[in-house]
Amino acid sequence: MRLFIFGYGFSARAIAAELAPDCEWVAGTSRDSGKLAAMQADGVRGYQFDGYHANDDISAALAEATHVIISAGPDGEGDPVLRCHRRDIANAPNLKWIGYLSTIGVYGDYQGAWVDEKCDCRPVSKRSKDRVAVEGAWQSFAAEIGVKLGIFRLAGIYGPGRSVMTKLRDGKARRINKKDQVFNRIHIEDIALAVGIAAKSKQGGIYNVCDNEPAPPQDVIAYCAELMGKEVPELLDFETAKMTPMARTFYGENKRCSNKKLLKLIGGEMRYPTYREAFTHMWQSDNWQ
Repeated sequence: MRLFIFGYGFSARAIAAELAPDCEWVAGTSRDSGKLAAMQADGVRGYQFDGYHANDDISAALAEATHVIISAGPDGEGDPVLRCHRRDIANAPNLKWIGYLSTIGVYGDYQGAWVDEKCDCRPVSKRSKDRVAVEGAWQSFAAEIGVKLGIFRLAGIYGPGRSVMTKLRDGKARRINKKDQVFNRIHIEDIALAVGIAAKSKQGGIYNVCDNEPAPPQDVIAYCAELMGKEVPELLDFETAKMTPMARTFYGENKRCSNKKLLKLIGGEMRYPTYREAFTHMWQSDNWQ
């Protein structure tokens, strides 16, 4: 396998580490040239990509790649990868599989009902509407060139260095209560597991990459506070709590995402089926900061 990843961020780094043992090489991109050295330290070939201009070195790497993963999101004008390197990917002689990292935000608001991959997408926010459009663009493109495409709709991502435990440590965690509100989550290692299995088996289709238990966010914070021996933050009412407009938009969508198709893909249990297993393991291993 020769793996090229557009957008070497939090999720992509975990996926690269998961697949590295099966790869001749792994390459990734960043808008920030200052991050290329860190990528090289991970054993990843780094390329700068601003999303608006094709890079000849990227074109050359794509000519060798067998697998391409897109972790870079839409920029308001469409998909930067298709805009700049569509022809390179279409003409890549060795390409066998494409993976696209999307979001469960594409479903919009289902007022707490369960949704699976067959449910209609009815996004609310512009960023989710952009995701739906780009998912469709990649589906059309993959069909056009005859390459399998896996679309991974990720729930709220967390893991070491990016979780409510860090916010609790820093005194920034807030427990917001909105009646009957729940969210799905996904630990970074389970993203890597799912995408890794799909890449190695060249599996196409759409997958909700989420945990087994949609849960109220205030319950998760309380669980972590008790784990860490910290005082549980007071419960704030959603209607009166001071929140940024961006933070408030997340509460405008309420759904329970099914991961049955994901479990079938991975052939069994997730590494962290719920937030309890994940945070308990992170705390016990001191691997959360």
